[in-house]
Amino acid sequence: MKARGLGDVAAQFTLGYVGSALTGHDQRAGSLVIPYLRPAGGPHAVATIRFRCIAPECVRDETGEYLAPRHKETHRGHGKYLTLPGDMPRLFNTRSLIATSPMIVVTEGEFDAMAWEAVGVPATAYQGTSSWRDHFIPPLLGFGTVYIIADGDKPGIEAAEKLAAQLPNAKVVILGDGHDSNSYLHEFGAAALRERIGLK
Repeated sequence: MKARGLGDVAAQFTLGYVGSALTGHDQRAGSLVIPYLRPAGGPHAVATIRFRCIAPECVRDETGEYLAPRHKETHRGHGKYLTLPGDMPRLFNTRSLIATSPMIVVTEGEFDAMAWEAVGVPATAYQGTSSWRDHFIPPLLGFGTVYIIADGDKPGIEAAEKLAAQLPNAKVVILGDGHDSNSYLHEFGAAALRERIGLK
């Protein structure tokens, strides 16, 4: 998380690590744990969790440097993420949906939402281009502006434009040059990321 420039917000999202896995969950050992927290908190604050591969051979180059956020990781023979069996797509960081803000950012991917939160902007995320669900729309209609952040590639732009067509208050922001929100923050800094949606 520090290598991604997200060390300061990691605790806010109560991220974890699977040091040892229970029987039947061996494939999750060594993974980063990303909890999906309910806005109200309480004893049942965690709605679900996702697991993110952070195996050194997948996330570091031959010199030991982290590939992300600017370079593509090499997850061979498995996906980057594992979800609990039978779980459904959900929005990440739903606490942002009850923020006292006239606007919100929507990203593809949890780390990108964390990047916006790191610069003081409320953000939620969906899990990938095929995971958007129609019931995610109503909570976004109450904001003056919904900034949909398009990853700087064709699938990301197409997904953002498709989503924007369903939201009358949406504005698509294309970061360009292959960037996602996390890599943009990492390369250009907090002020530059905020400026992409017109904030100082």
